[in-house]
Amino acid sequence: MGAGRILGAGSPWAGALLVTLTVLRTHLAHCTEPPEHFLYQEKWDCLYANGTGRVRFLYRHIYDRRQDVHFDSELGVYTADTELGRPEAEAWNSQPETLAYYRGEVDRFCRHNYETAQAGRMVGRRVQPKVKVSPTTSGSGPHSHLLVCSVTGFYPSGIEIKWLKNGQEQTAGVVSTELLQNGDWTFQILVMLEMSPRRGDVYTCQVEHISLRGPLAVNWEAQSDAARSKMLTGIGGFVLGLIFLVPGLLIYLKNKKGRPIPQPAGLLS
Repeated sequence: MGAGRILGAGSPWAGALLVTLTVLRTHLAHCTEPPEHFLYQEKWDCLYANGTGRVRFLYRHIYDRRQDVHFDSELGVYTADTELGRPEAEAWNSQPETLAYYRGEVDRFCRHNYETAQAGRMVGRRVQPKVKVSPTTSGSGPHSHLLVCSVTGFYPSGIEIKWLKNGQEQTAGVVSTELLQNGDWTFQILVMLEMSPRRGDVYTCQVEHISLRGPLAVNWEAQSDAARSKMLTGIGGFVLGLIFLVPGLLIYLKNKKGRPIPQPAGLLS
């Protein structure tokens, strides 16, 4: 299983501590908001390999988006990442009770939450993506078009999406949105391809995901303007025929209803 972090409701470390430290200054002339903001974070990470066969616990201290010191369960001690974190690492490494506590977090925090998530079917959960390809006009050129590959409802988030033209991978003119998280533990993403299609060209959106046995491919075939025109003309003729057919049928049925029923010759005497 890939790296991940799972939080337990009963753990004292139920969430990453996020503290914003604001440096206050005295403004004698004007009461304004101070411009400087510094961010301090503490993060607990659990890294899993082969389920709980190998578990690694990381406790990281981050100041102003820079990691200064961290605890690694594979080492069992604190390590300074910067000179600012060196005094803290030395101080915590000199405290046996502190080291013993964080060494035990591999079992208390990581393995415990893995088993909880496994029981709740979060571990190993896989949902297959839904793929749809639709064309649209691009404003970048008179003959340019966009093909939009919409990939929705998949889990986990790792996914690979490629555009192919007549079997050849396309890299130019490919634009992707950010991965969006839905409210139901699934994800969605759009991958667009700018193209100048010719009749007979086949474009393919190819999706690879852990929930699929193999690549999922959805094709779109380009048609010429003449073919599209003929198709629209045929549809228009069919609709026009219905317009004239329905009133004629109604008149015929009305006239047929008003005619007298012919009687046999023997009954007229």
